[in-house]
Amino acid sequence: MGAFSFTHRDLEQIKQMGLTAEKVMLQVEMFKKGFPYAKLNRPCTVGDGIHVLSSLELKRYAESYSEVALSGRSMKFVPASGAASRMFRAFLAVNGLYESLTDEELRGKRDPDHRAVHEFVRGLRRFAFFEDLRNAMARNGLDVDRLLEAGEYKPILESMLTAQGLDLADLPKGLIKFHSYPAHNRTAFEEHLVEGAAYTRDRSGGVRIHFTVSPEYETSVRRHIESTRALYEKDGVLFAVEFSTQKTCTDTIAVDMDNHPFRDTAGALVFRPGGHGSLLENLCDLGGDVLFIKNIDNVLPDRLKEETVTYKKALAGLLVQLQKKIFTYVETLVSGEVDQRLITEIIGFMKDRLFIMIPERLERRPREDQVRFLLSRLNRPLRVCGMVKNEGEPGGGPFWVDHPDGTSSLQIVESSQVDVGLSHQKKILTSSTHFNPVDLVCGIRDYSGKPFDLRRFVDPDTGFISIKSRDGRDLKALEHPGLWNGAMANWTTVFVEVPLATFSPVKTLNDLLRKEHQA
Repeated sequence: MGAFSFTHRDLEQIKQMGLTAEKVMLQVEMFKKGFPYAKLNRPCTVGDGIHVLSSLELKRYAESYSEVALSGRSMKFVPASGAASRMFRAFLAVNGLYESLTDEELRGKRDPDHRAVHEFVRGLRRFAFFEDLRNAMARNGLDVDRLLEAGEYKPILESMLTAQGLDLADLPKGLIKFHSYPAHNRTAFEEHLVEGAAYTRDRSGGVRIHFTVSPEYETSVRRHIESTRALYEKDGVLFAVEFSTQKTCTDTIAVDMDNHPFRDTAGALVFRPGGHGSLLENLCDLGGDVLFIKNIDNVLPDRLKEETVTYKKALAGLLVQLQKKIFTYVETLVSGEVDQRLITEIIGFMKDRLFIMIPERLERRPREDQVRFLLSRLNRPLRVCGMVKNEGEPGGGPFWVDHPDGTSSLQIVESSQVDVGLSHQKKILTSSTHFNPVDLVCGIRDYSGKPFDLRRFVDPDTGFISIKSRDGRDLKALEHPGLWNGAMANWTTVFVEVPLATFSPVKTLNDLLRKEHQA
């Protein structure tokens, strides 16, 4: 499969990572052949792939979900891996340019990074971590108020970013204080505890939340949650917080620009994390039932949580209602007691409620073929995905995507998956009316209550290759199909419009200055 062979040392390294030489060679082949672009047919729009809930439906679905939560079927899954370095990119860049940094120097620069730092220092007292920063600086003999008044910002940046103070740039994003409250300012982790309790609490008060974290941060994250959970375990709430890390067996080999395995200065193979699609393994291990998935940085303070909670419950209620119908149909199809009337009913349900395309030739096929097709399309994991109106946020969106067999399906597609060199594909991409905020409710058990093997529903052709560097040399890195993109490509997918007010990500530090994150 390649013009090279692994050494004995390579094979030992591969084995220790939980991989096989065959899998690694397949990864090298993926670098050679690349990944095909998604073929966009059209953007999903309201009525053509996207449902809008009426006020009556919103209330009904939210109420119908209540029994599901009380029965203990629900849990929340939050990908929370990695440091917040991207959040602080502009601040690290500017801080590295100066021995000292004054207000005059900042105001004289108009590039985005300097503007970001200027906005930060002007709003510094509004950040939830400000008092912690003041105290950390005081321990080092620094007066933050005096420095702000004098327009001397270098010590402030150093104290925020580095181990001299709060070391925020080297913390996971979930450990940064996002929101201010009278008694205790909350991190993103704490906000997820509060939010999770609002829609996953069971009859005994149990609230199951699962965080994925990086191994180097697991101890500090566990310590933080254990030290704060008592603040939120009120009125009978009892958190069952679980943790997992991205498995090394999901790492992928790096190659050089000639597609040969990349080696470090000691001659060892270099492997890299395989992206958030690797977390599919963590989902499989959960053995969950009704699963909420939401990013670590998309949380709101209490004063704005109500609408988010209502829509979370409604999306889950819709999922359960669809599940009941699907399970009834699948059970009947499996039993073999099917007549043409029922087949016509099922096809109508699939078209109208699930936006599943039915091949025209299916009607002319024998009944056994019809049943086989319907089973293959219905007996899959189900996800209901909230979609917000496109306001220019970076990220993926909902599209109809064409497949080699002549069918189209609903998919969440990132811009990197689209060949924007083709004008018609670029036009479809830019005409998208909605955006993916990563607001998912997933049903990951089948009609018999058995967990699906989620690995069976991945589209392996939706991975991603990027150019990185190490030791001053360029390398190619491989990412698995994204968790809510290719990793769920063959799930049954339902898109529902949700209010923009339910989506408030913190991608850069200054996002915390937006009014929705302020007290």
